[in-house]
Amino acid sequence: MHYTELSKKIAEHIVVQYIENADERMYFHNLSYPARLQNHFKKINTQFQLDERDFFIVTTALWFHNLGFQIERNSLPELNARLAADALKNLQVDEEDINEIKDCLQVPGAGENGISLNRKIVNDSIYFDLGTEQFREYFRLMRKEREAYANRIFEDGEWTAYKIKILEGQVYQTDFCQSLLNKKKEENLNYLKAVLDKKDIGTSVKKTGDEIGLYDGKYSSQLKKSKHHLRSVQTMFKSSSANHQRLSMMADNKAFIMITVNSIIISLVIGLIIGKFVQVSSFLVPTILILTVNIVTITYAVLATRPRIPDGKFTKEQLERRSVNLLFFGSYYKMDLKDFESGIRQLMDDSEFLYGSLIKDIYWQGRTLGRKFRLLRISYDVFMYGCAVSVLAYIITAVLTKG
Repeated sequence: MHYTELSKKIAEHIVVQYIENADERMYFHNLSYPARLQNHFKKINTQFQLDERDFFIVTTALWFHNLGFQIERNSLPELNARLAADALKNLQVDEEDINEIKDCLQVPGAGENGISLNRKIVNDSIYFDLGTEQFREYFRLMRKEREAYANRIFEDGEWTAYKIKILEGQVYQTDFCQSLLNKKKEENLNYLKAVLDKKDIGTSVKKTGDEIGLYDGKYSSQLKKSKHHLRSVQTMFKSSSANHQRLSMMADNKAFIMITVNSIIISLVIGLIIGKFVQVSSFLVPTILILTVNIVTITYAVLATRPRIPDGKFTKEQLERRSVNLLFFGSYYKMDLKDFESGIRQLMDDSEFLYGSLIKDIYWQGRTLGRKFRLLRISYDVFMYGCAVSVLAYIITAVLTKG
């Protein structure tokens, strides 16, 4: 059978297996996963230009790389190799090709010699993302999936330690990927170590991939509490933000009332009194007084609602120091989409950064509300006492005029 026809049948077989064994918890190892591996291989193959047979060997190995997890929730290389052998025999693939595909499905050991080029390319295709900007998205989806299967929330420290372990244990096998990806992989590793150094995580940093119970489905009362605590924290942030929004709308409405009422009074004073100064000139002082009260009241009401717009940009240094609040539009509205997206991805990947931004957001909302209500209080005080004094001035003036 021709390799091209075989490749189509294998791809169809894999797609059917992924669909039949689909699980909503598969955020990472879903059908897009083998497709990503194939795309990684195409990038690598631009350098090697494998012949038809070797191309078939590599693509087939990548299709079967994760099939064991889809069927038995176990990603051991031996299981993937057995499933591949069973399926390929049914498609009457040559025994020699099957054996090489099974060999490609084995993970290269440290210092292992005699590894075939095809096996090296399979390895590098699987771990290609670790040496790119996509590594954060790679681990974000993996964490989401593993937390779903383990029914627990991983601490940031233990998950960061696990990511460091993965990057330290992975070695690109081909010279091409070493020159293309090693530098970025080292940068990613140093970034994770810097993040880990900033965290006060106690003994949790010592946990490895096996110790954090990736797919065991077990959880303790402490983990239940952790999950419940996380929901409580999220509810707190939502409630605080909603309350601040309601208070802000209330303040704006109060300011609008002050502006409207005093604008009406100014119109009435100008229309009814100022035109009669020639006849009743003694009312000049109380009229000026009431107009002054109105203008001051409106000024403070306007100041309470006048927005303050920051620069709209953040720097790389601010992002590294985690001192910028990416949840506030004033921090990024002048930024390019690419820079903003990069910052948001860092925010999503780092829970400490995320919660820190939420805290900053609530804090500055509170500061803004405090300023609004302080100015409104002055506006209301000026209006209340000023109107009382002005009315009293009119009464006194009227009495003295009659006398």
